[in-house]
Amino acid sequence: MISNSMITPVGLLPNINPVQTKATPAEATENFAAFLKNALDGVAAQEQNVHKVNDQFLIGEVDENKVVIAAAQAELSLSLTSQVRNKVIEAYQEIMRMQM
Repeated sequence: MISNSMITPVGLLPNINPVQTKATPAEATENFAAFLKNALDGVAAQEQNVHKVNDQFLIGEVDENKVVIAAAQAELSLSLTSQVRNKVIEAYQEIMRMQM
């Protein structure tokens, strides 16, 4: 069965508090790293869900629609992850080109 947390990519985002105190650079780095880890764990969970749904389909427990939906969700998540990675690399390269 596909859980609701797997359906919405917004469910991967942590709760964002609009009123936050200033974080030190170390805290900001730690928070960003935790956010990335949670997002990547969500993508991995969706991939595992596709394998589970495929196995259930092979033994006749679910129909092909659920398999296609799970595969499409995992593909979109992986595509989003790839695009975010590309933007991070572009930003890093731009920072490295700056003259001090």
